[in-house]
Amino acid sequence: MSNQPQLPWHDPIWQRKVHEWIYAETKRQSIQITGEIEQPHVYAWSTVMRVPSSEDTLFFKATTAETVCEIALTKMLAGWFPDCMPELVAVDTTRGWMLMRDGGEQLRASIRPTQDVKPWEPVIARYAELQIGLAEHVDEILALGIPDHRLETLPSLYKQLLMDEPSLMIDQEKGLTSTDFQQLKDLTDRFEKICADLATFGIPESLNHGDFHDGNVLLKNGRITFFDWGDADVTHPFVSLRTFFVSMEIALNLDDYAPPTSEMIVLRDLYLEQWEKFASNEELLRAYSLSRPVASIVKTLVWHQGISRMGGSLREEYAWIVPEVLREFLYYEKMLSS
Repeated sequence: MSNQPQLPWHDPIWQRKVHEWIYAETKRQSIQITGEIEQPHVYAWSTVMRVPSSEDTLFFKATTAETVCEIALTKMLAGWFPDCMPELVAVDTTRGWMLMRDGGEQLRASIRPTQDVKPWEPVIARYAELQIGLAEHVDEILALGIPDHRLETLPSLYKQLLMDEPSLMIDQEKGLTSTDFQQLKDLTDRFEKICADLATFGIPESLNHGDFHDGNVLLKNGRITFFDWGDADVTHPFVSLRTFFVSMEIALNLDDYAPPTSEMIVLRDLYLEQWEKFASNEELLRAYSLSRPVASIVKTLVWHQGISRMGGSLREEYAWIVPEVLREFLYYEKMLSS
C-alpha cells in the first residue's frame, strides 16, 4: 500500500510504547512473553501483532482514532457474550488497543480448500442467536459511537450520500454513469418505502458485524469466536447476510449475483429459523428480500465514511467501491420490482 510508510503503525516510538504496554499487561497477569513480537498485518485502519507467550500465542490489535470504538465495543460484547467473543487479556479503550488470546483457526480454512460450506451451519445459527440477544442492548451500543443505520435513519442518509457527487465518480472509470445517478435520485422515495415496509415485520434491529465473512470467524475446540468488529453498526439484522453470502460466492467460485446454491439456501433458512419468534417463515423470507437492497445501502454508507477519511493514493485505491455497491443496490431494487 503506497501510503504505508506514513501510517502510525510503523513509527518506532509508537511501536516501543505498544511493546511496553504488552509487557506490562502480560506481567501483571503472570504471562511470560517467550519470543519476538511480530507485526504480520498492517492496514490503513488497524494493525495486528503476534505475541508468543507461556499461554499460547496472544494477539494485539490497534485501531485508528476514527474506529477506536471497536475496542470498547469488543470489551462490551465480551462481557455480555463471553462464550463467542475474543478472550481479552487487556484493553485500552482510549488508545484503541487490545490484547487477546488465540481464538483458533479461521472458519475459512474449513471451507475454502474443499468448497464445503457446511461448517457455517453452527456458526450462522449462533450468530442469529447473538443478534437476538444484542437487540436488547442497542442503546448501550449506540452510546459508544457505533454508526446508527437503523431503518428510520437510512432514508435521510441515502439523500446525504447522493449529495456527495465526487464520491460517486459520475461518468468516470469504475464510477456511476449519469443514468445510474439519475436512477438513484429517482429511487429516493422508493428506498424510503422499502425501509418502512421492512420495519412492519417487527424484527428488532440489532448489531450488524459489518464484515461477516469466513475470515472473521475463529474455531477452536468447538468454540466459535466472532472477531474484528471494526465495521459494526446498528441496523436491521438481516443486513449481515449480504457479506455472508458474498463470502460463500467466493468460496464456491460463483459469479456475482449467481442464484444461490441449495447449500446457501439451507444456511439462509437456518439463520431465518432463529427469528421465528418474531414472524412466520413466509414473512421472514419476504423481510429477507426487502433487506437485500437495504444491505447494499448500509454497506455503501460504511465504505463512504471510511473512504472519506482517506487521502491521496489510498483514497484513489478504494474510491471505486462506493459506486460499485450502489450499482448492487440498483440490482436488488430491480429484483424486488420484478
